Amino acid sequence: MAVLTHEAKPAPAHRPLPGRHAETRLTLSRAVFQLATGLGLAVAFVVTYVLFVHTSAGQLAENGVVRSAQSGQWSTMDWAGPLREQDMVLVIGAAGIILVALAFLRRKPGLLVPALSVLVLPLITAQLLKLYVLDRPELPDGGYGPGHNSFPSGHVSAAMAILMALAFVLPQRFRPVIIGTGGVAVAWVASSTIALGWHRLSDTAGACLLGASFACLLAAWLTTRRRDLRRTPAWIVTVAAAGPTMLVLIGFAVLSTATDGAAQFVAALVLAALAAVGVVLIALWPLRGSAFERRAFVETRVVDDLLETRLVTRR
Repeated sequence: MAVLTHEAKPAPAHRPLPGRHAETRLTLSRAVFQLATGLGLAVAFVVTYVLFVHTSAGQLAENGVVRSAQSGQWSTMDWAGPLREQDMVLVIGAAGIILVALAFLRRKPGLLVPALSVLVLPLITAQLLKLYVLDRPELPDGGYGPGHNSFPSGHVSAAMAILMALAFVLPQRFRPVIIGTGGVAVAWVASSTIALGWHRLSDTAGACLLGASFACLLAAWLTTRRRDLRRTPAWIVTVAAAGPTMLVLIGFAVLSTATDGAAQFVAALVLAALAAVGVVLIALWPLRGSAFERRAFVETRVVDDLLETRLVTRR
């Protein structure tokens, strides 16, 4: 008895329709997006240090801010006072407990390794850079100010590290709202350290850039080890990579053109807050939709394999 068989013909390749549907745009992988953003933040960190610390214009503007803050004429700004009462060691310890609790509540303890890394490594790096690597030279036209190096700020590094660590343990649907709102808290810490006379604008901006860079670079490494097929337009990647440096250049131009100490002081407060929020949003852009746990990508791979098997069976 003859058995009739039918050989399935290969499906024709998809051809774009003429007109606007034929237009193609360059897209890049999620890992490249995160890597480019992390490197852009790191470059902006170096640019901040060079412009504000190693130029006479940068030192002159920032020393004027410090003198204004320490003169006592701004003592009525009580909004910065609560930062004096905070023990950062206790705050960081409490943040670590919260990260552990969130990871176990979500039944994904594997998230603790990247989250705690983003929490601890920027803090250690900030202290090593400030104490042993980076210096603040005494330039002849830099004006009078505290001679010790304070770049980057430890308080702002801690605030940014806590916020970036939360991005690795929070569910994707809650991540944009919580991280975006947390950017306001980082902005308050950054402005408060300037108002209290502890730090300069560059110290706060550098701390934000350092913590965000660590988070994006670690996310890129994790994404390369998992299956994430989402693509990002190349122009978005370019904006995310160049955006941090543009923020630094704008801040330097605004602060260096201020005419007196009072104007520089107010400008530094506003710029510190805006820079913190801007850096948080730039870092959140490539982090908001990423799943850092291995299980999510394993499940996605299994589903894709099942769908492919069913399609082959139907053919």
